[in-house]
Amino acid sequence: MNRSTNEIADAVLTDEQRMLRDETRRFVDAEVLPEARERDPERETMSRELVDALAEMGFFGILIDEEYDGLGLDLRAYAVIAEELSRGWLSVGSIIARGQSLPGATPTQREKYLPRMARGEVLKSIAISESGAGSDVANMQTRAERDGDEYVLNGQKMWTTFAKGSDFILTYAVTDPDAEPAHRGISGFIVEKPRGTFDRAGLSGQEIDKIGYHGWKTWSVNFDDVRVDADKLVGGEEGQGFYQIMEFFEEGRVHTAARAVGLARGALEDSIQYAHEREQFDQSIDRFQAIRFKLAEMATKTEAARALTLLVAEAVEAGENAAAEAAMAKLFASEVAEWVTSEGIQVHGGYGYTTDFDVERYWRDARLTRIFEGTSEIQKRIIADELLPE
Repeated sequence: MNRSTNEIADAVLTDEQRMLRDETRRFVDAEVLPEARERDPERETMSRELVDALAEMGFFGILIDEEYDGLGLDLRAYAVIAEELSRGWLSVGSIIARGQSLPGATPTQREKYLPRMARGEVLKSIAISESGAGSDVANMQTRAERDGDEYVLNGQKMWTTFAKGSDFILTYAVTDPDAEPAHRGISGFIVEKPRGTFDRAGLSGQEIDKIGYHGWKTWSVNFDDVRVDADKLVGGEEGQGFYQIMEFFEEGRVHTAARAVGLARGALEDSIQYAHEREQFDQSIDRFQAIRFKLAEMATKTEAARALTLLVAEAVEAGENAAAEAAMAKLFASEVAEWVTSEGIQVHGGYGYTTDFDVERYWRDARLTRIFEGTSEIQKRIIADELLPE
């Protein structure tokens, strides 16, 4: 058995999860990898056809209950699918999060949005971060003021990936600037817009140029007296936005850890294949101890990251307080991903520094996993605070 792939995970996965993994792997080989190899070097986004294919597979509704047309699966299944998709292209492993959930939604909002999200008919983007409020969520400056039956939003959001492509921007803003503590004054709003445009009064965006993550665009979004109906307030007027954000952070960190594992696995598997095919001094380079030991360490760290991710996914799904453990999974898997993909480039030698092989894409994208969904430094703070409470 080729232990470079995740067959070792069979011991902890259910039959259904193994089936989902294998089906997703076939989808990646047939649909995702060819498009990633064609489009990413040109900094082109994934095609609408690929997004529609993801919807057809049900990937936008993995965590949505069956009553809302979702698959009704658990977080571990979500992690397994995200890993496989990210092994093909990180952007594809990420876009599935634009379905899945609408934290804090009212019953009416769930009825309206969740079935369409599960089917991929309506996809969200999320606007939280600002230039002065990244990890410090409570310091956001975007304001939402009540005006009769509407709220008026003003401010600027950063790092809003898929903002232009989405059907609505789930936007967090301060509704009570006098709240103590400050995080109690934050609320979420559904800001609807036409897919593929910012064609809404007061709404505009500027694309942010990136070194990777090219499968979709990331935007700075401006809100200039953007009016939304009061029924687009998510979770009532009690300033629950901060808690809604925290609610999906554990899920998001498991998702990020799984995506990081997918990147590491891609670099590992490609490096094993390359080392077997590349010959130097009349033998394949996988016969040299330096390469063999390098691959052994890459495999060990990748398997350890996967095991931790699946364990934490199970804990979060069970409703346990796993904030520190989710931070550990995200921290460890993202650090492993950057290291393994970098080593993969080393195995490929000069070819690894070209765009002829997938490993350079894995490396560029892996670097991002240490930043988004909370930097490695923030994860360490969360873990330390759990170990050493004041």
